[in-house]
Amino acid sequence: MEVNKENKMGVMPVGRLLLSMSVPMMISMLVQAMYNVVDSIFVSRISENALTALSMAFPLQNLMIAVASGIGVGINAILSRALGAKDGKQVNRAATNGFMLMVICGISFMLLGFLIPGAFFRMQTDIAEIVEAGETYTSIVMIGCFGIFMQILFERLLQSTGRTMMTMVSQATGAIINIIMDPILIFGYFGLPAMGVAGAAYATILGQWIAACIGLIFNRRSNPEVSLSMQGFKPDGEIIRRIMVIAVPSIIMMSIGSVMTFLMNQILIAFSATAVAVFGVYFKLQSFVFMPIFGLNNGGVPIIAYNYGAKRPDRMRQAVRYTMITAVTIMAVGTLAFQLFPRQLLGLFDASEDMMKLGVPALRTISLNFPIAAVCIAMGSVFQALGYSIYSMIISLVRQLLVLIPSAFLLSRLTGNVNMTWWAFVIAEGFSLICSLFFYRKIRHEVIDVL
Repeated sequence: MEVNKENKMGVMPVGRLLLSMSVPMMISMLVQAMYNVVDSIFVSRISENALTALSMAFPLQNLMIAVASGIGVGINAILSRALGAKDGKQVNRAATNGFMLMVICGISFMLLGFLIPGAFFRMQTDIAEIVEAGETYTSIVMIGCFGIFMQILFERLLQSTGRTMMTMVSQATGAIINIIMDPILIFGYFGLPAMGVAGAAYATILGQWIAACIGLIFNRRSNPEVSLSMQGFKPDGEIIRRIMVIAVPSIIMMSIGSVMTFLMNQILIAFSATAVAVFGVYFKLQSFVFMPIFGLNNGGVPIIAYNYGAKRPDRMRQAVRYTMITAVTIMAVGTLAFQLFPRQLLGLFDASEDMMKLGVPALRTISLNFPIAAVCIAMGSVFQALGYSIYSMIISLVRQLLVLIPSAFLLSRLTGNVNMTWWAFVIAEGFSLICSLFFYRKIRHEVIDVL
């Protein structure tokens, strides 16, 4: 198949293009954030220990999403560049080889779901209720994880060709199914047994599988620029290498978040299990602010990649500028919400007075880094689109492991005050901004300005 018609990413005014690409994904990401929060809201009604278990499960759950999303970023970038260069054969090779990679990774995590959840939780705590709830939840979401790998694959194929409205429908439908099924399965409505945290896990994988099915249908019926036919398929080592060159740094970058969360949980559990629960609640709430920015980033990456392939640096610069302005605006609103309404936000999770005492200063302190993070994420879209994901990986490594964790550990030990520990997030984001600016200037001078 040859790509003859000019894609909208090469001709539509950049501001309007970014909105058309990003708004559907931002909406779907908001729905995703909503179901993440709703999941924990319902679980918090079981007990605070159940909520803590979900917080401790996050590193493994995030690792799966990191692998799937990282490969998705690689597929997206290769596809968009091939579309910009009008190379239809390369488009389809990227799609089919990407599908194979997703299948292999999905099966690997399914097998791990039988082996590691119990040991993972016993390594973190000896509180029996937390271990039991965490092992149950994590085993189910890992064994049923094939849905999330297929969901992300099909959504990235749609994003690569600019069909973000279909991506929004796929993601939003899966999230809404999860939200609806959460209370039904957790508390046992309509004659079904009350399954507790297991019900939350089953609701999660059900939503993922339904979203994957919808994404498959959209690709088969409404995405003619990409043919995902496996007939006569042979692995292409060069395509796989190019996908993984982009994917591996992205995977490592996102997986660093899992390591950071695990280590932060170990620092916080020394104060109390409530401190871990507060950290988990923060992560759920901040997704309302960060998820739209990630949707904006996902909309910007194919625009930048396409116009790089089409040798249009003017459109690339415009896309970066619009992305950055929009991201900072959204993050500023998020900071205001966390500063003004922390008690109301924590109240969604049935927070006790002890949890309020720890949580209010935590939300107010950590949210100070939101606008700085917006600038870093916007510059990261350039790194991903142009195949320099290694820069994003380095920045994430510096921020989350080389600065955040040591800062949090030292603040916790030197002050003995958990409220001081939260300032480590602000310190780390400052270092992230310095690194992002350095790498962005390097790419702009060496890559964009010479097109």
